[in-house]
Amino acid sequence: MRMERSESRANVKSAVAKKRAVKEYAKPKAESDIATDFNERIEVARGEFQEFVGGRNANDQTIILHDSDADGVTAGVCLEIALKRKGFRQVARVVPDRQRNAWTERNRARVREHNPQSLFVLDLGCAGEPVIENVPTCFIDHHRPEGVPPNGVLISGYTWQPIPNTSLMVYELCRAMADVDDLEWIAAVGTFSDLGERAPFEIVERAKGRYTAKWLKEATALVNASRRSSLYDPEAAARALLAHDSPRALVESTSEDVKGLRRAREEVKSAMNEAKRAAPTFSNNVALIRINTPCQIHPLIAQIWRTRLPKYIVIAANEGYLPGRVNFSARSGEEISVLDFLRSIELDAGEGSYGHGHDQASGGSLPVGSWNELLAKLEFPESVWARE
Repeated sequence: MRMERSESRANVKSAVAKKRAVKEYAKPKAESDIATDFNERIEVARGEFQEFVGGRNANDQTIILHDSDADGVTAGVCLEIALKRKGFRQVARVVPDRQRNAWTERNRARVREHNPQSLFVLDLGCAGEPVIENVPTCFIDHHRPEGVPPNGVLISGYTWQPIPNTSLMVYELCRAMADVDDLEWIAAVGTFSDLGERAPFEIVERAKGRYTAKWLKEATALVNASRRSSLYDPEAAARALLAHDSPRALVESTSEDVKGLRRAREEVKSAMNEAKRAAPTFSNNVALIRINTPCQIHPLIAQIWRTRLPKYIVIAANEGYLPGRVNFSARSGEEISVLDFLRSIELDAGEGSYGHGHDQASGGSLPVGSWNELLAKLEFPESVWARE
C-alpha cells in the first residue's frame, strides 16, 4: 500500500511538472495580442480548411459527425448550412450516442448508414485511428490531439493561446467559404457554453452587442439541456437552432422542439438540486463526488466542486447515467493536468475509455469493474466503490 500511495503521489507531481512546462509558453496576453494571435492562426487554418473542402465533390455524400453539447451542435449546424450555401448537395449531420465517442462501433455504424464519401468530425477529438476507413476526414477540434489518421486533416486550436472552442473555429473557417454572418449567434451560443460570456474573442462582444447576453445565455441553457436530460435528444436542439434566426426568437418560441427543451431544462434543474447535496470523499489529493441520475450533470457537479476545492483533483462519478457503467468527469486547477494524471494510471478499461479532452477537464466512461479498479488505485475505500 505504501508503494501504491507513493506512486499515486508521484503521478500527481508528474502532472504538475508537465503543466508547469506548458505554462511557460502560455504567458498572459493583452486583448490586442489575443486578437492578433487568433487572426493569424485562423488565417492559416482557413487555408487548410479550404484545401480540404476544395478537394471534395459537391455531389459527395458529406457527413458531419459532431458532439452533442452546445459547442458541438452549434458547430455542426454552422458547418451544415455553410456547406449547403457553398453548393454541397448531400450534407447530413450525425450525433453520437450518450458515450460521445466517435470511435465506438455503434457510432461508426451511425456514420456508415449514410455511405460517407467525405467526413467532418467536430469537437470529438482526433486520434491516429480513422473513424471510417478510407474516407477523407477533416477534424476540427480544440481538445488535446492524439494523432491524425491516414486521409485525415486536423485543424486544432489546442496550441493556440487562448484555446478557442470548436463552434467559434468552424464559424471563422466558414466565413471564407460562404456568407454566414447570420449564423454568428449560433456560434456565440457554443462559445458561451464552453468559454463563458467573458471569453476574450471578438465574436463574444459582437454577439452581445447584436443580441444581448441575456438571450444568448438563455438559448445556451436550452440547447445544452437537450443532451443533459434523460431523453438525450441533441437533434431537438439542432432543429431549434435551424428553425430560428436569433437567440431571442428561439427562447420565446412555442415550437414543439423548444417546448421539449424547456421540459429538459426543468428535469436537469431538478437533478442538479438533488446532486448538489452529495458530499465529497477524499483520498490523497483527489475528491470524489458520487451521484446517481440518468441526466448528464456530472460535468456540472465536477466544475462546482472544483471551485470549492481548488487544490484537489475533483471527480464527479455518475452511477446512473448508463447501465453497467460509471460515467465520470474530472476537473483540476491550472497547476495540475488532469489529463496527464488520468493517463498515468494503468487500467484495464475493457470496453470503456478515459483520459481524453482538456488539460483541466477530462473524464471517461468505464464498466463498473474497471471503475472500481480505478478507485482502488486512487486508494479509495471499498465503501465508495460502485455496485456491479
